[in-house]
Amino acid sequence: MSQSFTLDVNGKPHTVNADPDMPLLYALRNDVGLNNPHFGCGLAQCGACTVHLDGQPVRSCVTPMAAVGNAKITTLAGLGTPDKPHPLQAAYVAEEVPQCGYCINGWIMTAAAFLRDKKRPSDAEIKEALTGLKCRCGTHMAILRAVKRASEMMG
Repeated sequence: MSQSFTLDVNGKPHTVNADPDMPLLYALRNDVGLNNPHFGCGLAQCGACTVHLDGQPVRSCVTPMAAVGNAKITTLAGLGTPDKPHPLQAAYVAEEVPQCGYCINGWIMTAAAFLRDKKRPSDAEIKEALTGLKCRCGTHMAILRAVKRASEMMG
C-alpha cells in the first residue's frame, strides 16, 4: 500500500508516494530524479548506492522508505558544488581517480563521513574505513591517495 513521504534531499523537500518497503534508492533515482546514487548489487555489498542519513552513511538499496523518517538525506550532489567542491571531490579530480565513475558515489560518501569524524587518519585507518567498497576499474590506490589528500586539505 502506497503512502506519502516527504524527503529532505540535499536541503530540498521532495514528496514521494511509495510503498514503505520500497528502497530509498528507487525514490532518489526515479522520483527525485538524481543520477547518483547508483544501483550496483542491490545487496548492500558494493557501496554504489551510499547516501548519508543525518550524516551517517547507509546503503540506500536496502534502506526502506519507512526507515528514513525525518532524516536529512545527503547525496554526492549535496556534498559540494562545481564552484565549491567538497575536499574529497577536489582530491578525486587532483588524483585523477575517475575511470568509469560508477563506484565513486560510494567511495566518496563513505570517506566523507569517515573524514568528518577522523582527522588525519593513517593509511591503515583509511583502508579499514573503506572496507567492502568495490571498484571494478581497479583505481583503489588512486582512491586511497585522494582520501589521504582530502584529509590533509580538511586539516
